[in-house]
Amino acid sequence: MNMNRSQLLDWINQVSFAVTEMSLYLDTHSDDEDAMAIFEHYKEERKKALALYSANYSPLTLDTVTENNHWYWATDPWPWEGGYC
Repeated sequence: MNMNRSQLLDWINQVSFAVTEMSLYLDTHSDDEDAMAIFEHYKEERKKALALYSANYSPLTLDTVTENNHWYWATDPWPWEGGYC
């Protein structure tokens, strides 16, 4: 992925939206195999995007904290604090 910080944040928001929407759909359509495949696809895309953001900038979620960036999540500016767009 060749994205700058702002583009990567936008992508994370997009795939996170897709994961949330698909999970809500699957709550009432749990036997829909196509929907489950879409959910799994975007769940993996989100996981990769969060890991990429964490590796290049700082973790956005606690599950993307690594040994090399374990305190950045608490000290770096959050995306909504500006400067990334």
